[in-house]
Amino acid sequence: MQYPYDISVVVPLFNEEESLPELVRWIRRVMHAHSFSYEIILIDDGSTDRSWEVIADLSEEDKSIKGVSFNRNYGKSAALHVGFQRCVGEVVITMDADLQDSPEEIPALYDMIKHQKYDLVSGWKQKRFDPISKTVPSKLFNAATRKLSGIELHDFNCGLKAYRQLVVKTIEVHGEMHRYIPVLAKWNGFSRIGEKVVQHQERKYGTTKFGLERFIYGFLDLLSITFVSRFKKRPMHFFGTMGTLSFIVGLGITIWLIMQKVFRLYPDGRARDVVDQPLFFLALVAVIVGVQLFLAGFLAEMISLGSRNKNEYLIRERIGAFQK
Repeated sequence: MQYPYDISVVVPLFNEEESLPELVRWIRRVMHAHSFSYEIILIDDGSTDRSWEVIADLSEEDKSIKGVSFNRNYGKSAALHVGFQRCVGEVVITMDADLQDSPEEIPALYDMIKHQKYDLVSGWKQKRFDPISKTVPSKLFNAATRKLSGIELHDFNCGLKAYRQLVVKTIEVHGEMHRYIPVLAKWNGFSRIGEKVVQHQERKYGTTKFGLERFIYGFLDLLSITFVSRFKKRPMHFFGTMGTLSFIVGLGITIWLIMQKVFRLYPDGRARDVVDQPLFFLALVAVIVGVQLFLAGFLAEMISLGSRNKNEYLIRERIGAFQK
């Protein structure tokens, strides 16, 4: 398949008017040095400074520079999603606009996708110039993501990544899911995921745009993506299993209480009423919850089957002439 460009560089940004000209010059210098055909897509995520005016000026100078501007700040995931929709390069590179990601890494990332046949390559900022308030929580989140996803990456949140075009056209990024793009890629069948140690630089202009709340949102999104990736196609496997276990436990306790009353009643005619025991009501709740979970799984399964698109499954290759 022929692509219009060797590389598409997608750069989400928010209030980065000072760094943009230097970043674009740096990217262009690297591209020209290696004779790449390229496009640079700058996604202005509702900046309140002159970022959009700077993008317009840069585009006038170089038609390979393209821009998209949001009417408000939607977040990095939304910016990446729009950039992925519009890029047409064979290899897609994402990087942050704050000059902390080095464009000098682009040729090596391109080689890993193009010649080493990786689907996705994630940067690893082994040596970071961030405060401890960012590095320690980041290490904890990376460890949790490795454990839950089974993907052995050290830095899931690194903005510098490379993709085959098919990957970015297949995945959907929303919420705070940009942190877990490798997980989304694996879920969609792209298992050749690699890692490269990349240079991390100190911020030259402006201040960081992320606060501590990103770790809370990131953790919630990690739980969400873990659940969806495992049970989206078969919700009955989760709800049905939990409901069946709850029902069996509740029913077992109820039978045990009834049998206990029967055996005590037979010798002396005295036994405590089943309904006088708190354990009976806990068992009753377990039975009711079990039935509700099972029904929830059944309904979710029906909804999933009804909404499933017949072209949803990704086909790698075709042989022969199939009838449409």
